[in-house]
Amino acid sequence: MKQKIMMLSCCITVLLCASCTSKKEKIKVKPPVPVKVAQALQKDVPVQVKAIGNIEAYTTVAIKSQVSGQIAQIHFSEGQDVEKGALLISIDPEPFQATLNQFEAALAKDQAQAKFAREQAQRYAVLLKEGIVTRDQYELLLSNAESLAAAVVADRAAIKNARIQLSYCSIRSPISGRTGTIALHPGNLVKANDLAIVTVNQLIPIYATISLPENRLAEIKRAMAGRQLKIEAVIPNEPGVTEAGTISFLDNAVNPATGTIKLKGVFANKSRKLWPGQFTDVLITLGSRKNAVVVPTHAIQTSQQGEFVYVVKPDNTVEMRQVTSAAAAGAETVVEKGVAAGETVVTDGQLRLTPGAIVESKDKQPAVKQPVTGKKP
Repeated sequence: MKQKIMMLSCCITVLLCASCTSKKEKIKVKPPVPVKVAQALQKDVPVQVKAIGNIEAYTTVAIKSQVSGQIAQIHFSEGQDVEKGALLISIDPEPFQATLNQFEAALAKDQAQAKFAREQAQRYAVLLKEGIVTRDQYELLLSNAESLAAAVVADRAAIKNARIQLSYCSIRSPISGRTGTIALHPGNLVKANDLAIVTVNQLIPIYATISLPENRLAEIKRAMAGRQLKIEAVIPNEPGVTEAGTISFLDNAVNPATGTIKLKGVFANKSRKLWPGQFTDVLITLGSRKNAVVVPTHAIQTSQQGEFVYVVKPDNTVEMRQVTSAAAAGAETVVEKGVAAGETVVTDGQLRLTPGAIVESKDKQPAVKQPVTGKKP
């Protein structure tokens, strides 16, 4: 009896084990993580320095009167483009014309007296040889003739100066440029070399003043050796639009207060998109990095161990790879170490990833569904 009970127990145990084995749970597989990817490329990348530039007029001239007088007429409008030599302002010329006429009359008088004195001295020279007059009488007439001749020379100098003063009544633009605000209008009295009546700025070409840290000085000097250093100014409020130029000036000293070195770039500015007083981003191209490996900047992440990227392997799993990045070039960053050209990196969705995770590219095109006609076959 006991043997039968033991056999029955064994059978029940075997059946229970078989039942448990058949009810094993299936292992759950995590779904792929949707990400965006891009390939690491190998190409020549420009080495650039980004700085803030202050736009300045190529030439600025404050127009002042060189004589004192009353403004008679303004020959331009505020904000008008003027050419070099164009008449800008007229000062009342009548007082200066009167002075010129006075000196011309004095010249005519002195010329007549000088002529008479010269001829009289010549006659007395003959009489002196004949012993009719004394030498003192002759020398007195000769001195008078020479004095009147000197007065004629002085009159001519005064006339020349008066004509110059009269010419200053017509104020002309010394440069081609654009006028600013008119400070004094017709009817106002001006003093010689006192207040500026208007300022003219030359906009074509135009300057951009840039300040760079002094640790860039050696790099800038090497780039400028034997060639023009090209720069680009980003047009404010016009994304993607730039103005090309060159570095025209490198200051001869570092500013000890700020630790920066000043440079000036000159731009053709034919479209006049750059305006004096603006601040804009300036890209200075120092050279080119040959056959550099670049990845999208968004692909590079930062952790406590440093910078890293997620590299997609052929089996669609990802690997965390430590990288060493260099200069950024637009939306791309040069990677010196950690990624090879042709490898695929994750550019979006890194927060959901762990090493070994399976990924699926969001850029994958969905299958095209056939249109439903509503007719039965």
